[in-house]
Amino acid sequence: MADLKGKTLFITGASRGIGREIALKCAKDGANIIIAAKSDEPHPKLPGTIHSVAEEVVAAGGQALAIKVDVRDEENVEAALKQAAEKFGGIDAVINNAGAIRLTPAAKTPIKRFDLMHQINTRAVLLCSQLALPYLEKSENGHIINLSPPLNMDKKWMKPYIPYTISKYGMSMLTLGLAEEFRRVGVAVNSLWPQTTIATSAVEFEAGAAILPVSRTPAIMADAAYEILTTDSKELTGELLIDEQLLKERGVTDFIGYQHDPDCKKLYTDLFVD
Repeated sequence: MADLKGKTLFITGASRGIGREIALKCAKDGANIIIAAKSDEPHPKLPGTIHSVAEEVVAAGGQALAIKVDVRDEENVEAALKQAAEKFGGIDAVINNAGAIRLTPAAKTPIKRFDLMHQINTRAVLLCSQLALPYLEKSENGHIINLSPPLNMDKKWMKPYIPYTISKYGMSMLTLGLAEEFRRVGVAVNSLWPQTTIATSAVEFEAGAAILPVSRTPAIMADAAYEILTTDSKELTGELLIDEQLLKERGVTDFIGYQHDPDCKKLYTDLFVD
């Protein structure tokens, strides 16, 4: 596909960070963007709301629909998808970007937090994909992108924060299974994960400001997502993709512009990537 003009994208967790960046990248083509997130009021520590991003989408050249969505609530998600399809005449892609993170070991992870990570990470991917399928299969190029990592079974990823690891690996396993299940109707399902840490407010909040200079900006993930969305759904599905590798395959050679600090000599490799 040449571009995303007139295509409708439903992006969860799009009020900030990577989700917002994907929304703005696609809006430049004239896409219709559904900003589906819980942040309809300003957060005391994190920037962005569904309404502020909607304004940015329109300014970038797209159309926007801001909907307050809790991805744990089946009725809420179903109603949001229906509202989006009625407004724009269908849905062409779902980006499962909403996420919950707590980098604590099993013994120190409250069960309530464990449940939250599974509800927002793994369970929401299944829920949103199930409910979106009737719309996506009507698209000429239906896509689902899950922001989840390669299935790296090295034991070093099991010890430090296995509760979080399980929830993210569950997303990637769903990618592989849903891709095969949805292949029959021409809907692609792929995962996308960064080679390096990404400089977002959420990452800063969890890991501290020191990680920002050794990270890339969300723009690299947005550019990689764009490459997926503009590829024929029948030609790319069932892959656990890394942003840098995908962009290299598509001809990108200069990655300095993606660095949060252009002078950084050694970027921090992201979790689950060797």
